Amino acid sequence: MRNLSDKISGLAPSATIEISNRAKQMQREGIDVISLSIGEPDFDTPQHIRDACISALMRGETHYAPSNGIPELLDAIAGKIEAENAFSCAPEQVIVTCGAKSALYEAVEAVINPGEEVIVLDPSWVSYEPIVRIAGGRPVHHLLSSDTFQPDDSLQERVTPRTKMIVINSPSNPSGAVLEKKSLKLVADLCEDYDIFAVSDEIYEKLTYGKEHVSLASIGDMAGRCITVNGFSKAYAMTGWRLGYAVAPPEIIREMSKVQQHTVSHPTTFAMYGGVAALVGDNSCVEIMRKEFRRRRDFLVAELLLMGFVVAPADGAFYAYVRVDGDDIEVARRWLEKGRVAVTPGSAFHTPGWERISYATSIGRLEEAVARIRLCQRTS
Repeated sequence: MRNLSDKISGLAPSATIEISNRAKQMQREGIDVISLSIGEPDFDTPQHIRDACISALMRGETHYAPSNGIPELLDAIAGKIEAENAFSCAPEQVIVTCGAKSALYEAVEAVINPGEEVIVLDPSWVSYEPIVRIAGGRPVHHLLSSDTFQPDDSLQERVTPRTKMIVINSPSNPSGAVLEKKSLKLVADLCEDYDIFAVSDEIYEKLTYGKEHVSLASIGDMAGRCITVNGFSKAYAMTGWRLGYAVAPPEIIREMSKVQQHTVSHPTTFAMYGGVAALVGDNSCVEIMRKEFRRRRDFLVAELLLMGFVVAPADGAFYAYVRVDGDDIEVARRWLEKGRVAVTPGSAFHTPGWERISYATSIGRLEEAVARIRLCQRTS
């Protein structure tokens, strides 16, 4: 058989696959493993959103839809952006995608030429680098200070004549850090000074705890060079719906639309009506979930600090990012084998020596997980 794609074979497999597979095997064997590794809300999708989807399905919304999304959802997203994110948006600046991950891929594919560079701020979500590589770009990693988890003037050192884009993520997966306005201004100035595009991944924007979320596109003239990516998975507990979106200048949306037309065509038609209900319906459900996440976060972070761990800011998302002694993959393996607790090693996010602990589970399970981790630490 002839060689397969060099581009795909050159991608590194997930740094967590061994631990993930082992955790699943243990669960199949009946072992009580507490999984704190998944980035998924443990709540059900709110009822009014499910009802809207069911109604659309029952009235026959099962056919092809416009590639960029149904008009009702494009209008709802544009209205949401103007009301909540403080920058101008028209429906022709919106594309609805099969999850935020598709929006990220389409954005990079639409902008990057082979060999052009994309700056990625570490710790960074696991798919940013592979997306850039699949699109033919070259990822350039920039490590944020673990004292602040905010970009500083050293970011400019990563800019070269081939720099085309920078990717930011606030609130951050995995660190939970929320970028401050001065950090966003630094990124905006860099983009404007060097004619760089930006992708701003804001999927966790509604899950913040005492910090204000600010959209990069609302800073200066960034709306003209920023692709804002968001979706419904985290805030509305809609991970399985695979519904995301991007907002960008019309010329970028047109190119992203070409990618979508020739790959997935469009998101599931009846699911998009659920997206409309999420944005224009009662949003008290989001605040209820946010408050519960904050309760869990306060408990988990306090317990980790009592154990002597250094914890990243955890001002947003639903992760505690914890510094550990020794090899983070070995620590994660020990916590799994001895403590029956599954977490994600920081090596997966280009920051060895850390563990990402998701608190998207009940307080009862978190209490048990903390007890098991504490026992592992005492016996290590």
